Amino acid sequence: MSDEQNPAGEQAQQKFEIQKIYIKDVSFESPNTPEAFTQPWQPDVNVQLNTTAKTVSDKVYEVVLSVTVTANNKDKSAFLVEIQQAGVFGMDGFEQGQLNGMLGSFCPDILFPYAREAISDLVTRGGFPQLLLAPVNFDALYQEHLKQQAAADKPQPATTH
Repeated sequence: MSDEQNPAGEQAQQKFEIQKIYIKDVSFESPNTPEAFTQPWQPDVNVQLNTTAKTVSDKVYEVVLSVTVTANNKDKSAFLVEIQQAGVFGMDGFEQGQLNGMLGSFCPDILFPYAREAISDLVTRGGFPQLLLAPVNFDALYQEHLKQQAAADKPQPATTH
């Protein structure tokens, strides 16, 4: 990332600080136990990710990574885990585009290992085999999000019937 220059010709320094990482919300449901434990374990696992960011104060932001994992075994729900892993980050000296990238990609990348560990722990404590989520490329997801936004903002040609 390039540093910006202020009018006096001095380079502004970029500062990044993790102020706090925490679980904002968590839920584990296993509606079909104990019957779920009597079936051979061949789950169909679905993972959904979402990130949000908001300004807490001047140059301080909260980023929330929401992860929902559903596991079905033989078309019955085995478990559902939902977690909102959050962090408070201090950032200064970033241009708006860079700041958006930090909030949409860099910070979720920091939060993901914490969410992954919490999900694995909840699933194991729920009596199921350990679940380790695969790494996520948040840079690619953020770039895809930007492409979708650009496509949605593009004016559609007028049609007449």
